[in-house]
Amino acid sequence: MALTIYDSMAREKRVFEPADPNRVTMYVCGPTVYSYAHIGNARSAVAFDLLYRILRARYGADHVVYARNITDIDDKIMKAAQEAGEPIEAITKKFADIYRADMGALGVIRPGLEPTATGHVGPMIAMMEKLIEKGAAYAAEGHVLFSVDAYPDYGKLSGVDRDEMIAGARVEVAPYKKNAADFVLWKPSKDDEPGWDSPWGRGRPGWHLECSVMIESELGETIDIHGGGQDLRFPHHENEIAQSACAHHGAPLARYWMHNGFLRMGADKMSKSLGNIVLAHDLLKDWHGEVIRWALLSAHYRQPLEWTEELLKQSKKQLDRFYRLLEDIPFTEEAGDAPESVMLALEDDLNTPEAFAGLHELRDIAGQLEGEARAAAIARLRDAGRLMGFFNEDPAKWFKGAETDGLTEAVIEGLLAARADARKAKDFQKADEIRDKLSAHGIVIEDGPQGATWRRA
Repeated sequence: MALTIYDSMAREKRVFEPADPNRVTMYVCGPTVYSYAHIGNARSAVAFDLLYRILRARYGADHVVYARNITDIDDKIMKAAQEAGEPIEAITKKFADIYRADMGALGVIRPGLEPTATGHVGPMIAMMEKLIEKGAAYAAEGHVLFSVDAYPDYGKLSGVDRDEMIAGARVEVAPYKKNAADFVLWKPSKDDEPGWDSPWGRGRPGWHLECSVMIESELGETIDIHGGGQDLRFPHHENEIAQSACAHHGAPLARYWMHNGFLRMGADKMSKSLGNIVLAHDLLKDWHGEVIRWALLSAHYRQPLEWTEELLKQSKKQLDRFYRLLEDIPFTEEAGDAPESVMLALEDDLNTPEAFAGLHELRDIAGQLEGEARAAAIARLRDAGRLMGFFNEDPAKWFKGAETDGLTEAVIEGLLAARADARKAKDFQKADEIRDKLSAHGIVIEDGPQGATWRRA
């Protein structure tokens, strides 16, 4: 079966055909590193990580080039550095490292390329000079602005009407603009602000320009797939398309556009402006990364996802059932090809609900078998889960979970040893007291012929 993806520009599912199967290119808008990523940001990272995995499985890991940028110069970063009393470089390094660690805990494979905005200022200046020469941009009062009138297809991706956009105050109205919809490519910097020398004075780049230049520099003028959150369709991706096309003689920026849906908290989408965010960093203190990943992939990536505590509890419960079966075969970090049933679901525009159904079917089949056939079926189940970023934990470690209430693994093992000694001495009251104490902290003891084992409930 062919890989199909929903193209936001075409507004329909299309068979994916890369320009060059030996070099499949994908770019996803990454973090602006001034604070922790919220779980809505993580949904985008996880969704496109899954696509990255599918592309690698289909074309070979060495034939997929994935870039996810880091925006390390921005007004929000400058404000965060000022409030913390630290250099901007310290803030961006800190939160870039935290972002990588948090996304890694969610099973996100680090992209092969992580271009930074500050590392591409020279090429940004060169693109602006080219746009000015072509009449698609102009300088005014230390700014460089893109002229939307130079690109007739402006608004095609988002479907936003320019007059409605202006009336809805979605653009910054300024006296130096020729058209209210024109957007900033370069802005002047004050003496106490970071800046770079340019033909238009000391300044810094605009957000939209950064991605166009990083894509051209790292991947080429036209890439196969450009992804990001639904909220980026306008104005960010719309502006990227316009400036890149005008700089590259009309060549399209991307052959396929993909956008993941919003995460919702009750009736509202999750956003920092509404103050209803849940940080991935905080969630990882209480939940295993695979649980959060399962929850994020439980709905189709293009659909809204209601984020609740109950969703996390159900995700943990589902994973526990799989890990209980995985205990029956030796743990290994190696993985084979995923079964066709799961692969076909994922190649249908990342249909994760159908893929999850395939995992459950594989588990049910394995549960009905015995001997070598059972072991082989469980291994197939593990391979399917590994493709989606699951089942990477040793089952024994999975059920012991994370430390809670100061009960480390060493403390629990010590209490179990004390309980064994009490039972041996026929002091069953003390043995029961230890069991009750562990139970109160969510520790389940299972007695067997080889002694007692434990796991966290």
